[in-house]
Formats: sequence, C-alpha cells, structure tokens
Amino acid sequence: MTSEITLFVNPTAGRGRGAHAAQPAASALRAAGFSVRTVLGENAGDALRRAREAVEDGTGALVTVGGDGMVNLALQAVAGTRTPLGVVAVGTGNDFARALGLPIRDPVRAGELAARALKGAHIRDVDLGRTDGRWFATVLASGFDSRVNDRGNRMRWPSGRFKYDLAMLAELASFKPIPYKIALDDGETREIEATLVAVGNASSYGGGMRICAGADLTDGLFDVTVVGDCSRTTLIKVFPKVYRGTHLGHRVVTTHRVASITLAADGITGYADGERLGPLPLTAECVRGAVRVLAPVPAPGRKAVNPGLR
Repeated sequence: MTSEITLFVNPTAGRGRGAHAAQPAASALRAAGFSVRTVLGENAGDALRRAREAVEDGTGALVTVGGDGMVNLALQAVAGTRTPLGVVAVGTGNDFARALGLPIRDPVRAGELAARALKGAHIRDVDLGRTDGRWFATVLASGFDSRVNDRGNRMRWPSGRFKYDLAMLAELASFKPIPYKIALDDGETREIEATLVAVGNASSYGGGMRICAGADLTDGLFDVTVVGDCSRTTLIKVFPKVYRGTHLGHRVVTTHRVASITLAADGITGYADGERLGPLPLTAECVRGAVRVLAPVPAPGRKAVNPGLR
C-alpha cells in the first residue's frame, strides 16, 4: 500500500470546523509516517473529479474531513474499489462515523485511528445502498422528514439546524398522510398511507436519530421503518422516541428487512446521507461489502459504538 494519503476536505462543514480540522488530522497521519495531500475542489463536481483521480492514481486511502455529505461524495469515488475510506467526522450529523464507532469532532484521534488501521491492516468491508447509480451510507429518507429537508433547504434564514426545527414546525402545521406504493424485494407492489418511509443501511440520520435502530452495516440488508397513517398528536408523541430507537415498538410503526425496495409517492423527494437524490419513484438495493473503511472491528456479537455516546 502506498504511503500517500488523500485528505478530502469540506472546509465549510460544521460551520467551518472542516477547515480547522484538516490540519490536525493531516499532522496525525504525517506523524505516523504517511505523506498527505489535500483535495478541496472549487465545487462538489470538481472535488469529486479530483477524488476519483486520486483513487485512480493509487492513493493509499481517501480520508474525508467533514460530515455525512462529504462521506456521500467520497463514496462516489471509492465504492467498488480497493481504496479504503477514512472518516474525520466534524460535520453536523456525522451518522456514518457513529455507525462505525469513530470519534466525533476529534480530528487528532480520528487521524490517529485511520493511521493505525492502515498500518495494522484493520480495514472493514461494509455495505452501502445504491439507487440510480448513486451510493449512500446511512439512511434514505422519504416523506415527512424529506419534506422538512425540502422546506429547510428553501429557507434563507435562520442558518444551521434551527432552520430545520422551524421547517419541522411548518410541516407539522400542514401535516397529512402520504399515499405510497411500495415493493419489498421482488414482491408485489402494495399501496399504503404513511407518514414516512426510511430505508436504513445504517441506524441513524439527522445527528443521532435512530430511525432504523436495528440496521447492521454488514448483513447485506436494509432495515426499513414505516411510520404509518397517524395524527399530528401521535407524530409529536412518537418523534422524541426516535433518539433512543424506542419508536419501533409503537403501534403505528412497522419494520421490514429487505435487500431492495422501490418507493413511489407523488410530490415526495428522496434524500440519502442528508443529500437530495430526487423525486420518487426510487429503487434502492443494498450492496454487501461495497466499501472498505478504516474503522475498528467490533468484538464478536457487538455492534460498533461511539465511546462518546455511552
């Protein structure tokens, strides 16, 4: 393996934390004996082109510095290759890093762990979702949650996560169930009314909301959470339970474990890793072992846990 590592940096991640995190992460990698080059890019398309060039040129690893959006962009360069992905999580959500048991907002430790994984060949193969040729790592969201995302993205004020809190309140005011058509694996298409349908390769989105709490990155399957037709009052009661994953036991929630799913609903946009995919219908498949990651291997029978969340 080459000793050159590529840092793939989003300088605006986490309100500027990405720019500040790049240097200590690079220093940790250099201290371990690796040479480091940095890829920024003038925009997302240019950054992805540069990342793909680094992979084609044989970089030892592509290490993202940012949040889940930067991970999503990096996946388009490394998925299906032998180049491992490292994650220095300094964004807003950081749900993929949580799923892998990696440090959150600690670039020095994240860089040290990436270096240790490379030197000790502690590289894991984990699953990814794929829809219309685009890879995703965490959760594909559709329904009430994606409508909140849509509205928040249109708002010019305020900034940060508060914008999405306001967007959620606005969507609650106009809340009504959504008619879906859903096909699980190769089964027949079913028509249902639901509040949202979340397709989880990993367990959480939105910075620790465990919408698909049972999802496993290595089982080759999605965990699908369907929040059914319910009142505004019920949704408000169920929502706080998502942070602990205890919403899965509520009577309006059903779950499925599938290798592929097709979702259709008029006027609904799909988001994955917090990034806009486009309007439904969408078909997603879980691809086993699609990416190699620099992350600790959980003990047998245990899932990766971020130490800071215990």
